[in-house]
Amino acid sequence: MSDLTHVEDIQKQVRIYLSVFAALAVLTVVTVGVGYMDLPILPALIVGLTIATIKGSLVAAYFMHLISEKRLIQSLVVLSLGLLVTMFAIFTIYYFDQRGGEVAGL
Repeated sequence: MSDLTHVEDIQKQVRIYLSVFAALAVLTVVTVGVGYMDLPILPALIVGLTIATIKGSLVAAYFMHLISEKRLIQSLVVLSLGLLVTMFAIFTIYYFDQRGGEVAGL
C-alpha cells in the first residue's frame, strides 16, 4: 500500500514539474514576442522585467524547492529580494540625480 502512495506522490511531483516547465516555455515565447514588438523603452523594460521576475520566481519556488522550505529560509529570501530592490532604487535615484532628471531615450 505504501508503494502505491509513493508512486502517486512521484507522479504528482512530475506533473508539477512539467507544468512549471510548460509555463517557463510559454513565458520564454512571450518574452521573444515582446522583443519583436515596437514598444518604447520604458514599457518594454517593465514588461521584460515582469516576465523575468515571474520566471525567476517559478524556478526558485519549484526547481530550488523554496516553496516547501521552512519560514526562516523564506524570510531570508524575501529579505534579500527587499535589499536588492532597495539597491536598485538607490542606484536609479543616483543615476537620475547625476543626469539632472533627464531620462536618455525616453
